Amino acid sequence: MRILLDECLPARLGRDLVGHDVSTAPKMGWSGLKNEALLTRAAAAGFDVFLTVDKNLPKQQKLAAYAIAVVVLRCATNDIDDLKQLVPELLKKLSAAKKGGALVIG
Repeated sequence: MRILLDECLPARLGRDLVGHDVSTAPKMGWSGLKNEALLTRAAAAGFDVFLTVDKNLPKQQKLAAYAIAVVVLRCATNDIDDLKQLVPELLKKLSAAKKGGALVIG
């Protein structure tokens, strides 16, 4: 799967998502984009999943309009050590992420 990490997530998290093609919003040149523009560009670029800690994103966007799945990591902080605790569950459930929908991990 092609996964795009939100700019609020540490790029190092991508190393733990073994077996997936991971990039970051800043690496793609998409820093500072509003969610709508970011989801549109990510889908157009062929990403399957947008990974974020923004728990409000699924409520703020009509996800069915986008050809990308949103996965929200729910944890105390976006520190790499906290996020790494969610990686096993994320890898196990990632295949359940559906384009146009949201999946919450944690």
